[in-house]
Amino acid sequence: MATQPVFENQQSFDAAKAEAFAGKMLSAFNQGALVLMTSVGHRTGLFDAFALCSPTTSTGLAMQAGLSERYVREWLGAMTAAAIVEYDPSSRLYTLPPEHAAWLTRDAAMGNIAVSAQFLGVAAEVEPQIVERFKTGDGLCYHHYGRFHAAMAELTDVSIVSALDAHIIPLAPGLEARLQQGITAADVGCGAGRALLHLAQRYPNSQFVGLDLCADAFSATVEKARSEKLTNLRFEEFDFSGVDTLGRFDLIVAFDAAHDQKDPQAFLTMLRNSLAPSGSLLMVDIGGSRNLENNLDHPLGVHLYMMSTMHCMPVSLGQGGAGLGTMWGYETALDMLSKAGFSQVDLHRLPHDFVNAYYVAKP
Repeated sequence: MATQPVFENQQSFDAAKAEAFAGKMLSAFNQGALVLMTSVGHRTGLFDAFALCSPTTSTGLAMQAGLSERYVREWLGAMTAAAIVEYDPSSRLYTLPPEHAAWLTRDAAMGNIAVSAQFLGVAAEVEPQIVERFKTGDGLCYHHYGRFHAAMAELTDVSIVSALDAHIIPLAPGLEARLQQGITAADVGCGAGRALLHLAQRYPNSQFVGLDLCADAFSATVEKARSEKLTNLRFEEFDFSGVDTLGRFDLIVAFDAAHDQKDPQAFLTMLRNSLAPSGSLLMVDIGGSRNLENNLDHPLGVHLYMMSTMHCMPVSLGQGGAGLGTMWGYETALDMLSKAGFSQVDLHRLPHDFVNAYYVAKP
């Protein structure tokens, strides 16, 4: 028979507070379910199809998307219960409001936030291994994470590639003109390499190389570059551990790469050693604080600490690293860039991006 919990001091127990907490957790369960269903909607193309045929029936949406009606109908139940979709029981028509579609489709006017929903499933895949690592303190490797590279490539398109021309390149004065004239540039930890592909297409006079530990991550972009006959772009599988310099580059970009490294300080020092005297490092990384109390009001604080626990920290530990994690903090980044020998470091925040910090560093 179940018993009520016993508290040492019943007089200090706030029943209203306990009730409110239970409600908060129930809401969290629903919100977590919504994130998973949003990922399903993105991956199956349901949001894209819905935007083309709304309002519609479950049968109409299934036909538009080329999917099973029974699964589509149940998915619509979740979306309707979450107030993402509107439903008219008399006509049995479902509507995806244009204000919602503007955030959920692949050509979303406001930016496709459904892309980020995929990371909940990516993290959940390794839950058994992470539970075990809580006991052993060991880490994991990139190959444990299934669709991580595919999801990260899509996120890069949304958060980095779309912002390169108008927001990121202009952060470094004169860089646009130099890229037009022709310089050498490297993307370290390039992942799928889509940012570099965009730069190579836009600046044919410059030479670009993408370096990443996992060749599988950029294999599709290699084929894309080959099909477009780009001669100014190449990729190389590369382990940065123990490397003092990559050569001499006029520009190095590091997008969401530093905090995952085995030794972020050595990594940043290597980048400093790899820059020409007039070169620049453009670094984008999670812009939270290293101090927990400063992150309590962060709009994505829980998500970022979750991804740190499930991916970024264990990947670093798996390399024998320090495991700084996602929330290593802009303060740590600035300290490490200074220690690496950069004489000038400018920290920028962009109005459209409340997650990342943008650094421009000079030798």
